[in-house]
Amino acid sequence: MRLDQWLWCVRLYKSRSIAVEAIRAGHVKIGDAETKPAREVHPGDVVHARVGDHVRVLKAIGAPRSRVSAREVPGFAEDLTPPPVPAPPPGLGEPMVARRPRGAGRPTKRERRQIDGLLGA
Repeated sequence: MRLDQWLWCVRLYKSRSIAVEAIRAGHVKIGDAETKPAREVHPGDVVHARVGDHVRVLKAIGAPRSRVSAREVPGFAEDLTPPPVPAPPPGLGEPMVARRPRGAGRPTKRERRQIDGLLGA
């Protein structure tokens, strides 16, 4: 089965034309080699496809006769996609910025000493 048809049949792309565009743009590889839309997909081939912001890795198990339901996809493609890297907790990579309420004026001598104690200065 052609690569563009297989990608559409296993529901990686919504249409064959979108699959063809992705293949031609170099977003789809079999093994480590870039491919063409008409390349045949055989059982055992590992397909790397960039879908949106994610790279999906699928191992071809078989070739469906036509587009299959989402429940039937595991019979034709094994998902080898690594789990996503968890995002860092909010505020972890951001610099600490002291915020004062608008109109509070300059910090007093006591407040400056407290701030210096927090910052270790």
